[in-house]
Amino acid sequence: MNLQPGNLLALEEAAARIPPGHCRAAVALLLMGEDAARASVLLMRRAEREGDRWSGQISLPGGHMERTDRDLCATACRETYEEVGIELPPSALLGALPPLQAVAAGRPLETTILPLVFPLEEPPTPSLGPEAREAFWFPLEQARSGALDSRHHTAEGTSHPAWDFEGRRIWGLTYRILSCWLMNDPAF
Repeated sequence: MNLQPGNLLALEEAAARIPPGHCRAAVALLLMGEDAARASVLLMRRAEREGDRWSGQISLPGGHMERTDRDLCATACRETYEEVGIELPPSALLGALPPLQAVAAGRPLETTILPLVFPLEEPPTPSLGPEAREAFWFPLEQARSGALDSRHHTAEGTSHPAWDFEGRRIWGLTYRILSCWLMNDPAF
């Protein structure tokens, strides 16, 4: 894949932007395609689990940093393997988008998520772990074109931009991260 780092940050620079005291998390943007504009990204539907505020939603593979993770790249690689069975070598990391503070029910959480970009040469076959119900490739070119544009209405009465793709709704943090990638603009 021919990707240019563009506005991507080095891992250390991006991690330094996470506020002190925040829980740290990382997600992996696994990109397949000729270039950034025509790439597809691997998304997953989270398993339905009681107590999981993002239960059943579409997300990027990833999760919270554990004490045994040497850095957030190791977190993204570990979580990707646990959730979708794909082994990512840390050396495949292209760079990071700016970190994002997690939000739930319209309230900021003390968790910051670092999106990490991994271009892939060959399409891996996902093998779902217990936290994932399905995995699929999402076409970024269709999202950029506006053909998938939609709105997501929450139980709290708020409305958010979204994409509808083959019966799946992509919104919230995943929408924000992918929009940032598509705009090649780290300012949200």
